[in-house]
Amino acid sequence: LDWWHADRYCEQRFAQLLFEPQDSDQASFSKLLQSHHIRGSVWLNERDGVLHKPKWRRDHIVPVLVFRDKTDTKYVKVLSDFPALPAVTACAHLQWDTRTQEIATIFSYAVPTFFNEFQLRGFVDEEGFVRFALIVHGHHSPYLPVFRADGQWHHFCVTWQQENGTWSIYADGKRRASASGLCAAGLSAPQAIYSQGTFIIGQDQDSLGGTFTEKESFSGNITDLHIWQKVLGAEQIEKVRSCWVVEQDLVFGWSSNALEVESTVQEVTAQFLCPGPVEECRVFEVGSSGFSYASCLQSLPFICRYRKDAYWQLKKAQLESSHSLISRVNMLAERTVQIPENVFTSDVQDMNLSVALGALDVLATVLRKRETPVLESSDLLAVLQLLKQVSDVEVQEGEELEMLEPLGQYYVEVTELILGEQNIETWSSVSQVIRGPMAIVELCNRMVSHLAPLLTAGRTKVTIQHRNVGLHRVTVKNMWFGYGSLQRCLSGAGSSAVFQDVAASDGGQKYLSTTVGTAVISSTLLSDYQEISTSVRYRLQHRVQWMVISMCFLCFLLHVSPDAGGMWSTAGCSVVTSLPDSTACFCNHTTNFAVLLQVYEMQQTTTKEELTLQTLTFIGCGVSFCALIVTFILFLAVGVPKSERTTVHKNLIFALAAAEALLMFSELAKTNQVVCFTVTAFLHLFFMAAFSWMLVEGLLLWSKVVAVNMSEDRRMKFYYVTGWGLPVVIVGVTLATSFNKYVADNHCWLNVQTNVIWAFVGPVLFILAVNTFVLFRVVMVTVSSARRRSKMLTPNSSLENQIGIQIWATAKPILVLLPVLGLTWVCGVLVHLSIIWAYVFIVLNSLQ
Repeated sequence: LDWWHADRYCEQRFAQLLFEPQDSDQASFSKLLQSHHIRGSVWLNERDGVLHKPKWRRDHIVPVLVFRDKTDTKYVKVLSDFPALPAVTACAHLQWDTRTQEIATIFSYAVPTFFNEFQLRGFVDEEGFVRFALIVHGHHSPYLPVFRADGQWHHFCVTWQQENGTWSIYADGKRRASASGLCAAGLSAPQAIYSQGTFIIGQDQDSLGGTFTEKESFSGNITDLHIWQKVLGAEQIEKVRSCWVVEQDLVFGWSSNALEVESTVQEVTAQFLCPGPVEECRVFEVGSSGFSYASCLQSLPFICRYRKDAYWQLKKAQLESSHSLISRVNMLAERTVQIPENVFTSDVQDMNLSVALGALDVLATVLRKRETPVLESSDLLAVLQLLKQVSDVEVQEGEELEMLEPLGQYYVEVTELILGEQNIETWSSVSQVIRGPMAIVELCNRMVSHLAPLLTAGRTKVTIQHRNVGLHRVTVKNMWFGYGSLQRCLSGAGSSAVFQDVAASDGGQKYLSTTVGTAVISSTLLSDYQEISTSVRYRLQHRVQWMVISMCFLCFLLHVSPDAGGMWSTAGCSVVTSLPDSTACFCNHTTNFAVLLQVYEMQQTTTKEELTLQTLTFIGCGVSFCALIVTFILFLAVGVPKSERTTVHKNLIFALAAAEALLMFSELAKTNQVVCFTVTAFLHLFFMAAFSWMLVEGLLLWSKVVAVNMSEDRRMKFYYVTGWGLPVVIVGVTLATSFNKYVADNHCWLNVQTNVIWAFVGPVLFILAVNTFVLFRVVMVTVSSARRRSKMLTPNSSLENQIGIQIWATAKPILVLLPVLGLTWVCGVLVHLSIIWAYVFIVLNSLQ
């Protein structure tokens, strides 16, 4: 078989193509193969990555233009408006008429100011080669040989770009000529190829759209002409040669509706066999014990290699099998594909859409109506083998595409049935052969690519679903596996759940397990039917709401074979937001995603407890706000003498009251993004100001009790700068550096998932540390003063009385100063340890 079919043959039998033997084993291995009458070259596996098989040598039904003889009348006009072209690529399939050696014009593009604006000409030289020359703005490249004049179909591409006047000519996927200086940019050089011209196939225009001459006309056949306003790379030209259209920057795509065909030009519809890409694959030379390369399309012998443990597990499954499911399916299938009873000895079976649809229809029916829903090991392997064959079916042009959708439906249904929870033990029993149900994800990924022909201008997406499994196909192809299917198998299939980089602190709680806590989704972006990687942001709902540490993981499949299972890793992914019911993640590439939950013993607060906490918070803020307003009014109305202390108190009261008022009504603002942003900024400012004035309270206390270093006027200026200036600076810098990451997703407060939260937490921790030190020193001074006063006033008091006085001297400043210095906020750090601390925190700060 060719390399791709050999690779698929081995994979469908849960094996791999032979890897190259070690240097020391090459000679003995070569003798072993010779003893089994194997000679010549043998295919080897690709160690560095899988060769992705393109749709090579596929049938392509296209309109072909036939120019039988050279005349001055036959022409075809392209009905398309051409923009200015600073760069251009034109490609087509061509069959040259070998009867004449005169110059022929393949195409010409003329504009009102210049008739030879863009042109391709050629002739057959004396040695039997077709030579091409490219003309741009009347500047002529030399005639250079590109392919033999053998009467066969050949593919050509010509490219040109204004910068440096660089041009190239490709034939049959190879670059035949390349140079620069053709209309290169200079003082008198023209600009890009001019727009709004007339494009004629088969004739040279001596006037705009006419005045043709027989001796310069084209004779032969041409099809699949495409024009782009850019220079295609070598890989893209190879894809175009294989009949894949590069959509980006395409100016003209080959279509009968876009052509004005002169009546004597014959237009026929032909089944065109596209050429395949020229790729080379590694081979082992039996006899010489060396390595070389051969065309991947060549048919060569191959050897399928099994790991020893997988081989014996397969043998065991075959020996213990009753073959009841296989026999039932084969009896009902009749003339359609037969599921082999022996994995090792099954023949290569050709499968098309019709055969695949019939086989899956029968299989789904049998699985649906089984008396015992649990599959045997051999049954599971047989079903997977059939799914592999179906996913590798090549959809040919002209096949009945309406079969694709029911085929996808049956495929999804069979997938869902074998992923049932009852089959967990069966998956475990073949864990060495198929390392977990992640193989299903890879197979579904292959299958969903077949749905591409269903997409049209009128139908932009295709969705197929059966219970917990589904496929969604647009330019982006998505798959999802609901919790009822894949996750339970992943959790119960032993070695299939392999975790990498899963490390997190248990925070003092008892760690229970790591489990797949959401659906598993797979996402791939396609461009010109090829997969490309891009960043993706997604949110997955948790199956349960536990006290968890949520981490974003992705599963990357081992690319050697889907049988190798997969591993979970955090590489390239990060948590955006994590809520009790869902987690949002960002990954810098597309693959298979899920959220793994690390489960701990302590459960999340219930909805009732959350409601109670919210209610207490609102009531507490309301009580505190009212008390602060009354206090502020008393300071103004009663006529408290003006002093440093009353000024500091009033500023603290104002900042705290403003912050709590905003906090009470912040939930109402989260529906409007701009209002929510504004509320968050002012909450940040006023809470920061409240803590800054608490710091000032501590500094004032220090100056009164411990040390006096400044005059009163200078102190007040310093206090105002600290109380209001510092918060304004912190909020301003935070907004300037983290404007787009400032607000949380679900409420009007700082984003706790980014470093923005430290613009509040960092200063608060510093202030609490300073005020704790101040409180400690004030208590020491107070206790020392109380001891001296006690000895002076009551020198003969008892020891118990003196101890009581000292305890009260200690407790009094602590009780009074704890709320003034903001030290009750320390309880907020302890909330994650127990729900009790949440209640304590709310009550203490309501009384502040």
